[in-house]
Amino acid sequence: MRNVFAVCALLSVLVTSAFAAPASSSKAKSAGSAKIYGAVEAKDGFLGSRLFDVLDSVGGTGTWMEWDVNGVRDPSVSKVLDPLLNSTNKPKMIWVITEREMPLLAVLLPKGAGEVVVFYELGTLDAKPVPLKLNKVLTPDVVFRDYRQISDKAFVHLDRPNLKISVLNKLIRFTYDNPDDTPLRYDPDFSKKTLIEKRNEVNDYRGFLKYEYSMMLRAFVQSTRGIFNWQPWHWYMDNWNSKYMISSKEIEMILSKGVRPEYITVFKAKASSGEIVEMRTTGNGFLEMVITRP
Repeated sequence: MRNVFAVCALLSVLVTSAFAAPASSSKAKSAGSAKIYGAVEAKDGFLGSRLFDVLDSVGGTGTWMEWDVNGVRDPSVSKVLDPLLNSTNKPKMIWVITEREMPLLAVLLPKGAGEVVVFYELGTLDAKPVPLKLNKVLTPDVVFRDYRQISDKAFVHLDRPNLKISVLNKLIRFTYDNPDDTPLRYDPDFSKKTLIEKRNEVNDYRGFLKYEYSMMLRAFVQSTRGIFNWQPWHWYMDNWNSKYMISSKEIEMILSKGVRPEYITVFKAKASSGEIVEMRTTGNGFLEMVITRP
């Protein structure tokens, strides 16, 4: 593990943090600029899967994302968390869900011999966009907490064996392989279509690639914690990601060739410390994120 840790200067904490969930009818109470949405207490602590069942019952139909203490801090989140983080009763875990009318913050706190999870409804997530940056490495056992090491340079996710990491000297490669029975189609006559037809098809492909991007975020970014300075939800926001995403012009150029490319790069960014972060898809169920060091 020591050798692997030496070449993992791009990674920080790897931890799975995605949970789906329906909205609660709890009455909201004022708590600064946020609102206390409700709370669930477990006198003996949340045993087994009960905590995740609670999250599933409250948050809506989207995905819970774990808040990263080393990531960019949204002022709206900090107003709730700062008093808790500075108290003696510090949070054990913190999540945010955005796929609802108003973002929801969930905070797991110790309470006597048990635990309580408190939900806060936020007006918005209001951090200003900053350049993408890779954080420093933490301890190897935390970095690979949700992965099983199968060789000196290879790791497999404990719950999703088709999610893998390869660690090389100047490259870290995440892959997720889930072959599609109906691969993405490319029309050899695309260049002969009218402007309106081309625009509609480009929009269709853009929608598909945005979906592929969201899958990559869930597989790679949201199964990790502490690699990047962006919080998981920042990756979804247009004002954060737009300049790194594939453009309509690039999609049209791909379609104009009329043949299937080996890969389509959906997201590509140069981090502030020089690393290149690239997410790409084959359009046939194979997703990849590569972090390359200079």
